[in-house]
Amino acid sequence: MLYIGIVLIILILDLGIKDTIEETDSTSFPKDLEGTNGKIVLHKSHNDGFAMGLFRSKPEMVKMVPLMVVSAVGGIFAWLYPKKGQHVDKLAIAMVLGGALSNVYDRLYRGYVVDYFSIQWKKLKKVVFNLGDIFIFLGAGLLLVAEIVRDFRER
Repeated sequence: MLYIGIVLIILILDLGIKDTIEETDSTSFPKDLEGTNGKIVLHKSHNDGFAMGLFRSKPEMVKMVPLMVVSAVGGIFAWLYPKKGQHVDKLAIAMVLGGALSNVYDRLYRGYVVDYFSIQWKKLKKVVFNLGDIFIFLGAGLLLVAEIVRDFRER
């Protein structure tokens, strides 16, 4: 149940933040996130393409590809979940799935993904993310590190 809980926490938290951002008047943005000394800036951004707005001119593809990917990740999660051990893999897939489900929900029900913060550091200043994106990135990174460690141990 732990890993299903992680998926649900990420999904509910990200969708809740997105709802709050959507309910806030656009003139309130951008603004610094309190307590970050200007290192994180809140935005209200609607992304109707893939990352960085890619393929926004192909809306059906932008809806279907993430749906297929989240279905595949969900299948991997369902296959991995009952296996003994493999806790790092389960955590990583749960992180990816929670973030991906939030973004797919946005695409299907809003018609765009709500992105709401940027990190004020070098080139990242220009990129607006959401919490789901961060968990997708962290989960994928964790899977990569776990695989490298496994490969290293087998040698």
